[in-house]
Amino acid sequence: MSRIRILIADDEANTLEGLRWALEGEGEDMAIATARDGEQAWQALRADPADLVLTDLKMPRLSGMDLLRRVKESSPETEVIVLTGHGTVESAVEAMKLGAADYLLKPINIEELRITVRRVLESARLRHENEALRRQLDAKYGFENIIGRSEAMEQVFHTIRQVAPTRASVLIQGESGTGKELIAHAIHQNSPRKRGPFIAVNCGALSPTLLESELFGHERGAFTGAEARRKGRFELADGGTLFLDEISEVSAELQVKLLRVLQEQTFERVGGTETIRVDIRVIAATNRDIDAMVERGTFREDLFYRLNVVRITVPPLRERVEDIPLLADTFVRECAEANGKSLRPLTPRVIAALQGHRWPGNVRQLRNVIEGMVVMSTGKEITVKSLPPELRQTTDGGRTIQLPARISMRDAEREIIRATLRETGGNRAQAARILGLGRKTLYRKMELYGLS
Repeated sequence: MSRIRILIADDEANTLEGLRWALEGEGEDMAIATARDGEQAWQALRADPADLVLTDLKMPRLSGMDLLRRVKESSPETEVIVLTGHGTVESAVEAMKLGAADYLLKPINIEELRITVRRVLESARLRHENEALRRQLDAKYGFENIIGRSEAMEQVFHTIRQVAPTRASVLIQGESGTGKELIAHAIHQNSPRKRGPFIAVNCGALSPTLLESELFGHERGAFTGAEARRKGRFELADGGTLFLDEISEVSAELQVKLLRVLQEQTFERVGGTETIRVDIRVIAATNRDIDAMVERGTFREDLFYRLNVVRITVPPLRERVEDIPLLADTFVRECAEANGKSLRPLTPRVIAALQGHRWPGNVRQLRNVIEGMVVMSTGKEITVKSLPPELRQTTDGGRTIQLPARISMRDAEREIIRATLRETGGNRAQAARILGLGRKTLYRKMELYGLS
C-alpha cells in the first residue's frame, strides 16, 4: 500500500512544526511535507500532489481560501482541512461550501486533530473504493459486456440506450441462457439509478409463500420460523432497480400484490400493518410466451401491461450465428486467463463447428462448452478433437449430398450452395463462412443460380 501524502501549510513556524510532530506520531504510512505560505504550498502540490492538505486560512502571498479553490479545481479528490482562529469561523464555513472536508479552530487540540485527520482519510478511502467498484460494475455490466454485432443485437443495444435513462418498466423476453439478467444490469448501470442497489430475485425458484416473504419481507412471528423482522427485496431495492426473473412463474394471488406495488409503490410486510413506500424501477424477464399466457388467463392482463411498457426481445444464439466467432474468442480469452493458460484464437474449422450447432442453451451453453475445451486443452491451440461429440459431427460436413459423376462444375456448385443454405436454415452469413466465400460472392452466385 502506498504512503499517505499530507501537506501542512501555515505561516506560523511553531504551529507548523507542532502539527507535523502530532501527525508523524500517527504511523509510518504517512509522508508529511510543510509549506510556510499558500504560494509555497501550491508549488509543492503541483510538483507532488497530496492526499490531504491542512491549511491556515490567513497566509501571505496566497490565502488558504485561494489555495483551497486551486486544489479543488485541479485535484478534486484531494481532501482539505482548514485551520482558523475564532474570529474567522464564518470563513471556515465558506470554505466548507467550497469543498473543504472539515475545519479546526486554533489553538489546535492535538487529539482532535488526529481524530479529524483519521476520519477524513477513512471517508476518502471508502469513497475511492466505492468509485472503483462502480467503475468495475460499469465495465462488467455496461454495453461492452453484451457481445454482439448482429442486426438483432444492434436493435437490443438501441432499445437499452433509449429506455435506460427513463423510469419505464421493462419486460425482457428470451430463451434461457440468452443473457436477460445481463441486459437488466446494463439498463440499471446506464440509468440515473446506477448509484442505487440492483436487487434480483428468481420468481421461479421459490414457492408462492416463500416468494411473498422474499419480495415483501415479514414481521416477527408472521409464520413459523419468522423469528425476527426481515426486509424484503422491494424494500432493499429502494432508490434502485428490482429485477424479477421468470415473472411468468408468479402465482395468481401474488400477481395482484405485485400490481399494487407497481401502481402505488407501497406495500406491507407479511404479517405487518405498516405501509412502506418505496421508489423503485422494475425490470421483469421471462423465457415463456407471456402473450399466450395473458390470452389463456394464466397471467393478469393489467399486470402484463404494467410490466410491458417497453419490451426487449433477446434473440436466441441460433438466430445470430454471426456473433458466435466474437463470443467464442472472448470466452476463450477469459477462460484461458482464469485458468492460467495461453491459447491461440480458434481455427476456422472449430468456428464453423460452433456455428453449425443449434445451441439450445444459447450463450450460457456456448460459454460452458468453451470453458470445458479450455480446461481440457493440452497445447496452445483448441482443435476439432477438443470439441464435444455433438459438435464434432458438424466438422465432418453435416448432412451429405450425392452428385452424379456426369455433372458440370456449375451445376455442382449450385447444388452445394443449395445444400449449405438448407443446412444453415437459410442463414447466408453462416453459409458463406462454411463455403469459404465472401458474402457478396455468395449473393452473386445465388442470384446467378436462381437461389432465394
